[in-house]
Amino acid sequence: MYAAHFGLRELPFGITPDTSFFFGSPRSQEALNTLLVAARAGEGFIKITGEVGTGKTLLCRKFMATLGEGFVTAYIPNPYLEPRTLMLALADELEIALERDVDQHQLLKAINLRLLHLARAGQRVVLCLDEAQAIPVESLEALRLLTNLETEKRKLLQIVLFGQPELNRKLELDSIRQLAQRITFHYHLGPLSRDDLDFYVAHRLRVAGFTGARLFTGAAIRSLYKASGGVPRLVNIMAHKALMLSYGQGKQQVVGSHVAIAARDTVGVTRTIRIWLAGGAVVAAAAAGLAWAFAL
Repeated sequence: MYAAHFGLRELPFGITPDTSFFFGSPRSQEALNTLLVAARAGEGFIKITGEVGTGKTLLCRKFMATLGEGFVTAYIPNPYLEPRTLMLALADELEIALERDVDQHQLLKAINLRLLHLARAGQRVVLCLDEAQAIPVESLEALRLLTNLETEKRKLLQIVLFGQPELNRKLELDSIRQLAQRITFHYHLGPLSRDDLDFYVAHRLRVAGFTGARLFTGAAIRSLYKASGGVPRLVNIMAHKALMLSYGQGKQQVVGSHVAIAARDTVGVTRTIRIWLAGGAVVAAAAAGLAWAFAL
């Protein structure tokens, strides 16, 4: 594709969470610090929220990778599971051997014994649940009961919920108010600021191997911010398309018009931005150039 053309070892703007590309903006670093402090303090429930595309999954993976020795992590990426299935998923993450027809009592007993064994070995267990807004209310209550497991000194299980803002509304339900009261640390992950976006793009290019001066012009960065609102996933999608267009035209830099064309081709750009783009000097021939670049 365009990697060799721009002197890159790999593509810099993939949407698959890769911790090597983690960018410690003030907001994401503060969120990571909150997670680390809370985990080391032994808190039962921790909550991280953010809109779609703001980097919650990447933050989750960076958090688990940063915890280091003394922690055992369990990760459930899709927690839209009824209580028993959720407990089975946790048991699987903790490498607990179970009988095929294990009943609920034996399942909980096995989890408790495993947690006690890890605690005696000096290990803390952290369960991270991504897309937590999808967890059924009954399963949230089951998680709360799991955090009742404790020694005289500390909780046997800590739970981190990563979810969209809908999670906050679910936690306002009267039926799970006890769980909401146990969330002692929480953080809302917002979009990148205009300056942070500039550093974000440069950071990802540098990690991908770029050694030149400036690949995205100032106008391209301004266009990226206008079209994305600072949402990292949208930045990645449009930056990738803009690089493809620049490559397809044989250029060595990404300019504002490349980003404008990429924005027109990207689902998720707001109607306001589309109106802004329509008023610019973007022509159909340039859009056709993007399609041609994709076909390379």
